[in-house]
Amino acid sequence: MIIEKPITIKDISDDLLALGVRKGMTLLVHSSLKSVGGWIVGGPEAVILALEDVLGDEGTLVMPTQSANLTDPKTWGNPPADPKWWDLIRESMPPYDPDLTVTSGMGIIPEVFRKQEGVVRSSHPHVSFAARGRDAIELMHSHPLDDSLGEASPLARLYEAGAYVLMLGSGYGNNTSFHLSEYRTDWAGKKVVTAHAPVRRMQGITKWEAFQDINYHSDDFEAIGASFEAQCPDAYKHGRVGKAVCVLAEQRAMVDHAAQWLEKNR
Repeated sequence: MIIEKPITIKDISDDLLALGVRKGMTLLVHSSLKSVGGWIVGGPEAVILALEDVLGDEGTLVMPTQSANLTDPKTWGNPPADPKWWDLIRESMPPYDPDLTVTSGMGIIPEVFRKQEGVVRSSHPHVSFAARGRDAIELMHSHPLDDSLGEASPLARLYEAGAYVLMLGSGYGNNTSFHLSEYRTDWAGKKVVTAHAPVRRMQGITKWEAFQDINYHSDDFEAIGASFEAQCPDAYKHGRVGKAVCVLAEQRAMVDHAAQWLEKNR
C-alpha cells in the first residue's frame, strides 16, 4: 500500500505563494477542506495558519460565516418544516450571536476560523462574514439587516478595499461576491422581499425582526464564472493548493463583470 506524504502548513503556504497570494492582501476565501487532500497535518487549522502566514500582519483574511439555519422555518425546503411546528421553532430558536452561532453550509474551515482569537464577525444573522488582520474591524464594523449583501455590507467594503477572492477547492456557484452584482444592476424578476431573523431573546421567547432584501440567488453563478474567465483573462489565476483546484481573482473585476452579465443574460 502506497502512503501519501502528509500535507503540511509549509506545503500549503508554498502553494498559496505560487498561486499569487501575497503579504498585505485582503483575501476573501471560499473553501473545501476535503478538496485539499486526505492527510493534512493539523486539518483546517493548518489551512488557516498557512493563509495567515502568507498574508502576514499587513494582510486581512476574510471568510463567509453564514447561518441559514436562523431563517424563518416557513421558508425551509430541504427538508421543509411541518407548519404545525413553525411557531414553536420561531419561539425556541436562539437568536444570532456572533460568538456562539455556528456556520451552516460553509464547510469546516470557516467554522474553525470564526472561533480563532482576534477574529471579528459581522452582525448579520443570515449572511455574516468573519475577518482577522489589519482591516478586520473596518471591514466588519457594520452589517445592517436590510439589503444584506448590498452596498452597506462587508462585500461592498471588500470591493472598495481592492480585495481578492480565493476559491480554494470551491466553484463559482459559491462565489458570494457575485451577489453584490445582483444589487448593482437590474435583471428579470428582481424584486424586494421581506425576510425575518431572530435578533434577541426575552422571557424565554425569541423575538424576530422583519427586514427588506432582494430575491438574490446563485443559480447562474457558474455561467457567470465561465464568462468572467473567458472575458477577463488578466483578472484571475488558476492553481492548486494541495490537490484542490483553485482560482485567485480580483474581486472588483468579478463584481463588475457579473453586473454586466446579469443585465444582459438573466
